[in-house]
Amino acid sequence: MSDDSVDDTVLATFHGDDDFPVQWEEGQRELFWVHDDLHIPNPISPMYADIGGWWLKCDYMFRRFGTPFASDWISKVVNGYVYTAAIPATPGLSAEASEYGARYTPRVPLDAGDPAELGAYMGWTLPYYAEHFLVWWRDRLRPEMERNFVRFDTYEHDAASLVELAILLEDAIDMHDRHWQIHWVLNFAQFSSTLALNAAVAAAKGEGDHSALMGRLQSSTENRNWDSIEELWKIKELVAKEQGEVARAFEKATAGDVIRALEGTDAGRAFLAEHIEPYQQTFGYKSMYAHEFSFRTWREDPAPIVEAIRGYLESDYDYPAELQAVADDLAKAKAEVFEGVEEGPARDELARALELSLRMNPLTPDHHFYIDQGTNARVRLVLVAIGRKLVEEGRLDDAEDVMYLKYNELRRLMAGSNSFDAQELVGDRRDAREDAYEVRPRDWIGTATESQVGFPYWSLWAFPEKLNRPAPSHDAEIPGLPASAGIIEGTARVVLSAEQFGEVQRDEIIVCRMTSPSWVVLFTKISGLVTDAGGMASHPAVVSREFGIPAVVGTSDATRRIKTGDRVRVNGSTGRVEILSDVPAPAPVGAL
Repeated sequence: MSDDSVDDTVLATFHGDDDFPVQWEEGQRELFWVHDDLHIPNPISPMYADIGGWWLKCDYMFRRFGTPFASDWISKVVNGYVYTAAIPATPGLSAEASEYGARYTPRVPLDAGDPAELGAYMGWTLPYYAEHFLVWWRDRLRPEMERNFVRFDTYEHDAASLVELAILLEDAIDMHDRHWQIHWVLNFAQFSSTLALNAAVAAAKGEGDHSALMGRLQSSTENRNWDSIEELWKIKELVAKEQGEVARAFEKATAGDVIRALEGTDAGRAFLAEHIEPYQQTFGYKSMYAHEFSFRTWREDPAPIVEAIRGYLESDYDYPAELQAVADDLAKAKAEVFEGVEEGPARDELARALELSLRMNPLTPDHHFYIDQGTNARVRLVLVAIGRKLVEEGRLDDAEDVMYLKYNELRRLMAGSNSFDAQELVGDRRDAREDAYEVRPRDWIGTATESQVGFPYWSLWAFPEKLNRPAPSHDAEIPGLPASAGIIEGTARVVLSAEQFGEVQRDEIIVCRMTSPSWVVLFTKISGLVTDAGGMASHPAVVSREFGIPAVVGTSDATRRIKTGDRVRVNGSTGRVEILSDVPAPAPVGAL
């Protein structure tokens, strides 16, 4: 049962093995499932999987745009890790997969024969989105979200009763769903404008690898990400000019030491109240991994802010010069895109596509600020407030335990249910999540076919490139994907938690699973970057190019193969990482 228009050529399969067993429902193994290391590189918490996942509103995007290539985007947790698959808009798989997909049909299903015509509708409307969306964002959509935030940011959690917080959680989920509807309209409009620019570049300049140039054309100099950096830089400048107790506090060895020193003097307490707390109130709604509820936000813990200021002081970070360098490189990239392109229709189309794409660039960091970070953070803060109440009642041991319950389990517990032992359940799930950290997730599972791998969004996860990633030329080489050009040799620093930010030394090469906007504070002092996840359009790739740092992404297992202290070479042009010399493993306890 295969549609002739769909290429079901099987490229590869992986249905599980002893190291990575997979339990399948009927029809699932026929789909192509990608590990979501782009957003959730760590084992997921039950609460985020239940109510926080970005995939929960994807059917809205496919319905709104009438996409001919997918009708939904679904998730599956395997050995603690999130995998996602796209449900085709038309049956083009085996009967089992088609029946499975039918169970996940969006609320407004496509009728037989519609996809081709709806594809024309999508192509007809998308240029209008690209042309007008920035105005919609500034005048209507962003103000709507900012108004929604006011209620949650001014709500007195500690003064509320448990039932009031239960209602607040329902409202937070409603807000989350609405904001993620906005996210998918923005994201698809922007993603499509990028694809249109790719096509225009190929048509005007010929086929070939234009990925490096395209990456540079994704930069922007006016967005909330740069705003947050500028504010940190301004605070750094104040500290640098101050010769008293505040400046001496920032000479301490760790962020915790700095905060304690500031809290111990009148000048320090005034500094915290006048500068750090306002920064938290504006830019603190983010965490190390925004696509999860179990990581503390900067709103709750100022240590990452203080650590960033310490880093800026150490490196004497020059924000104006950094911003100007990005602006200069973007101007050069805009000029380069027209080099060798003669006057005519192809050049005219290239100019139009470039203008529309550049107009959307600020929306990448901005939608992270308001939705991926900001909205998820507000939901987390409500959950933690509920957790505190349940701890007071003796129903949980720690406020963070709510993250290890599912949505309806939490609601039953709040309502007074004694039908299950929440503390025991939380303990078991904490243990399971810790065990999952020892598992190496596969890049993908299921069945890779030409049609499914061709799902446009898989390019963000570097597919199909990862399917064809070359094998290492020798044991010390780790192949990945080129993200930011240049070659750098240096000392590796493996960073797996926010607590390790303060350990990063100037000119080290960070090796991590994935980055998010909260990591940007480290980019001012590192010399290179290597990630397990990501592709050319991922956060680590874009930010590395903005800061001119050689980067390799999509290695899958660099954090497992490289140790802190290893000497490594990063080739951001070829996508190769080489371990030049490694630090010896520590001797067993008691060894001579």
